[in-house]
Amino acid sequence: VLEPKQWLAEHLRKGQAVGVDASVHSLTEAKSFRELFAKHGIGMKCLSTNPVDQAWGAGRPNFPTAPLREHPAGWAGKTVASKITDCRAALLEKKADALIVSPLDEVAWLFNVRGGDLSFNPVALGYGIVTQDACTLYVDEAKVGDPLRASLLLSGVTVAAYESCVSDIKTLAASGATLWVDPEKVSCALVTAAEEAAAEAQAQEQPKKKAKGTEMKKTILEGVSPIPLAKGIKNQAELDGMMEAHLRDGVAMASFWCWLDEQVAAGVTHDEYEIGEVVRQFRQKQTGFSEESFATIAGEGPHGAIIHYRATKESARTVGSDSLLLCDSGGQYECGTTDTTRTHHTGIPTAFQKQAYTRVLLGHIALASARFPTDTSGFVLDVFARSHLWQNGLDYRHGTGHGVGAALNVHEGPHSISPRFGNQTPLQPGMVVSNEPGYYEDGGFGIRIENLMVVRKAATEHTFGDKQYLEFYPLTHIPIQKKLIDWELMAAKDVEWLNAYHVAVWEKVSPRVEDKNVLAWLKTATKPVGVEKITVVVE
Repeated sequence: VLEPKQWLAEHLRKGQAVGVDASVHSLTEAKSFRELFAKHGIGMKCLSTNPVDQAWGAGRPNFPTAPLREHPAGWAGKTVASKITDCRAALLEKKADALIVSPLDEVAWLFNVRGGDLSFNPVALGYGIVTQDACTLYVDEAKVGDPLRASLLLSGVTVAAYESCVSDIKTLAASGATLWVDPEKVSCALVTAAEEAAAEAQAQEQPKKKAKGTEMKKTILEGVSPIPLAKGIKNQAELDGMMEAHLRDGVAMASFWCWLDEQVAAGVTHDEYEIGEVVRQFRQKQTGFSEESFATIAGEGPHGAIIHYRATKESARTVGSDSLLLCDSGGQYECGTTDTTRTHHTGIPTAFQKQAYTRVLLGHIALASARFPTDTSGFVLDVFARSHLWQNGLDYRHGTGHGVGAALNVHEGPHSISPRFGNQTPLQPGMVVSNEPGYYEDGGFGIRIENLMVVRKAATEHTFGDKQYLEFYPLTHIPIQKKLIDWELMAAKDVEWLNAYHVAVWEKVSPRVEDKNVLAWLKTATKPVGVEKITVVVE
């Protein structure tokens, strides 16, 4: 399927032009559009008014008005003032005068605030600007209560109207300031406004500066913002919050899987849509739960093979007494964010389903057990998750791991684990990343096993080349179904890993479970499997 820009380039006639709303395209996107269109003799014009907005008219919904809330200091682990100090140090190093913060999760992280403007993501529409002597949060001021405004002011942050951001950027640019923007994330409209203001000011000042021999400063400095990496490396308070969220999540999901097995045993069926609702209801019972971190993916049979499937009342298949169900879900808690997938058979799995499931599990274990030197990027580790599938000619068409925010977006960078080697960001201690290999039989079934993990330093016997080595430890504490395992494919070390994981699940989650039926289900689900060790004797 062609990308829209490629389709336009191939179907428009030479001399025609494409209208673009520069406020909804990043600087990098706009540049790629312009370069591609130019090769085909097609122009590009940034429109001052979006025709879609005009057509929408009075029927367009109002902007969201959910209030901003302060992210608790106990879970944030770092003050707003400290984060601003770090940004100012980065500005000095970059030789820039102002940092423009536009991604919503970066704004939320920098100012230790959370919002409710987007479903599943606790963020609010806003911008931030950091200079050496000022820091401003641009947001609908009606969302900011007096206590939050006072708290931000104590940290050196002024709250200003969302709409005033563009005019302030123009003022900075006209004053000769160099603005640091992330071209992948800042809108083309903001950059254009800054460049136009600077050009107008420079036209007036140029004769004076020429007379003095003063060189004109660069208005826009493109570069990766310092915030994504700082946000991606969680501090100890954030990691503690993430663990707490996952233990609450462990109770919710143990309750759900216990409920499903009980329903199946009683001969009661439910469809995929209902399954998603029940998953949400179990999470809602947990302290600090605010919303799902994404819409639950509950795929029975062939729907499980649709990687980003979302059930509707019309499309939902029935989950009955012989179903293979893939359930990918997550929650937003005040202390952290969760994302987990389990694949569960309610009846008797086929031999191929067990083989595929076991190879996915072996890949999951291999990645979870990996040790690797510092400066290792995620793409180097991707093969651990795929190797057991590859041995049998199987694979999956998605990445293996993505970053996850701390009580923020369920998908974040800058790191990942994927066969795409373009992301060179090294994994570092404190980073949270998912481990989610899978297998999808088109028209048949889907399998995925997903845990969130934290990168930490490994205590290795040696440190070759004076390098520190790293490893993972799990945040997710939810049983992995043993019915689907082909034990003949499992080595003793893999069974030992599974047993150790289930011991940790039982020890950390069971004290929080109040329902006796759920506790009994959890006991069975985490029961260790016997391992026969083979001794090799060399004569």
